[in-house]
Amino acid sequence: MKIGVLISSDDAETCWNALRYANFCIGQKDEVKVFLTGKGVEYQQISTDKFNTIEQAAKFLQTGGKIFACGTCIKSRSQEGSEMCPISTMKDMYEIIKESDKIITF
Repeated sequence: MKIGVLISSDDAETCWNALRYANFCIGQKDEVKVFLTGKGVEYQQISTDKFNTIEQAAKFLQTGGKIFACGTCIKSRSQEGSEMCPISTMKDMYEIIKESDKIITF
């Protein structure tokens, strides 16, 4: 199954759970893509020891997951793109939604 995970929250626990869910789906042999939009592009800055979003994202990428991030949202926060938060477009989000069998939002 193809699953799209859209994250627009800057709540550490919410982002952590979204990434945990994405990792679980990968473990079920699903194809998973994560799109970060709005406050979701801040997931690295809000990582804590208890809700380690960076660790979950690294595991996701290492096991074949793909992360995309709204370039406009990144730039509006004076951030730069990175491997864990790559600059993407609304077209990328559109394609994820179009090709996915299921979409979940956080």
